[in-house]
Amino acid sequence: MRKIQKFLVLLTIMICNCYALENGLARTPPMGWMHWERYRCITDCSKYPDECISEQLFKRTSDYLVSEGYADLGYEYIIIDDCWLEKTRDNITEKLIEDRERFPSGLKALADYIHGKGLKFGLYQDFGTQTCAGYPGVIKHMALDAQSFADWDVDYVKLDGCYADINEMDKGYPEFGRLLNRTGRPMVYSCSWPVYQEDKGKLPNYEALKKHCNLWRNWQDIDDSLESVFKIMDYFSKNQDRIQPHAGPGHWNDPDMLILGNYGLSYDQSKLQMAVWSILAAPLIMSNDLKTVRPEIREILQNKHIIAVDQDPLGIQGRRLLLKKDIEVWSRPIIPVRTDGNQSYAVAFVSRRSDGAPYAISFRLNELNLVSDKGYIVTDLYDNNRFVGNFRPADVFKTRVIPNGKFKHTLHTISLLSIISNYIILPLLSGVTFFKFEVSFF
Repeated sequence: MRKIQKFLVLLTIMICNCYALENGLARTPPMGWMHWERYRCITDCSKYPDECISEQLFKRTSDYLVSEGYADLGYEYIIIDDCWLEKTRDNITEKLIEDRERFPSGLKALADYIHGKGLKFGLYQDFGTQTCAGYPGVIKHMALDAQSFADWDVDYVKLDGCYADINEMDKGYPEFGRLLNRTGRPMVYSCSWPVYQEDKGKLPNYEALKKHCNLWRNWQDIDDSLESVFKIMDYFSKNQDRIQPHAGPGHWNDPDMLILGNYGLSYDQSKLQMAVWSILAAPLIMSNDLKTVRPEIREILQNKHIIAVDQDPLGIQGRRLLLKKDIEVWSRPIIPVRTDGNQSYAVAFVSRRSDGAPYAISFRLNELNLVSDKGYIVTDLYDNNRFVGNFRPADVFKTRVIPNGKFKHTLHTISLLSIISNYIILPLLSGVTFFKFEVSFF
């Protein structure tokens, strides 16, 4: 029966009229690993054998994704970003060619290796005359390249937007998605046209985006710094009324990669990014060296309770709820949901203060839109979902937020919460904390 169901899904994809994406994929935000932020366009394998963009890097990362337990928690995509190509297409067929020295076995063999690990294979291209790093783009070869991706057994396609006319993106990106569909191979489709259009002052058509793409990059590339993380958060909060409603199962806003495990974030700052990204229903795509990720950072990346927030089946992206005394409050509805419509929540407290001591702050639950008359049960997601207490809407939640790191001479801390009951608690937040408030049924 399961084989018949899978066949019918594939058949539906193959015979669809392809006016929209309709690929049935990415019902929750994709999770995996991509090379760009950590490895950029390192192509000199003589000088940097362990860092160059090569089949060995992706095989090694596939091995670690499985052996270190990431795959068991949902990190399933191994995605090659830019710099995998030869500088020119095949002279006769005009097909794309993988770099022969760095990918001597070919992309199909690499895909087979990744699939053999139980993982999925992602690949980058660009809707332009060339990629951002100067390799051949898909323009004038879109049907050919879509078929090449299918022939290589690609499961996830990232289409960038360098060297392209932003006014052609509204038609070109959907067209490439339709061409991917017509190959008959299901491929998650990651688009980039919002970031390029907004950079030129043109507001993207989000109705079209969620119709034709599984996810899309909204803003600038992330860099390895807390400053970069906060800039992205600022963009998402400033534009949330415009972009948040368009996220949901099968179509997600993408604030870019997780940079935990690299050079730029402290332990507490790493907890901050993981927590806020989960509230944003962000794709959890790591970009790091899995071999050197410290155990305490791996514990953050593999926190099953926070991953569950990110992968929540309601698929509702969170928002910055309010700012009080330079403390930001981010909130996201999650399951379970009562029959009267009252939802559970994940809530994050992010400090932008510069106090030297922990800053005490309090909120009534109803101030945070936590209004279920049955109250909420609170658990600590960064402490193995430990029970904290019960709260009702009129109760006051008090906490002290400890500084977490410097950002332009300002100290920042985050504390994350989800909801389930209604009591008063006064925890001291050690850098970053994350709580679940689950709506009570009793």
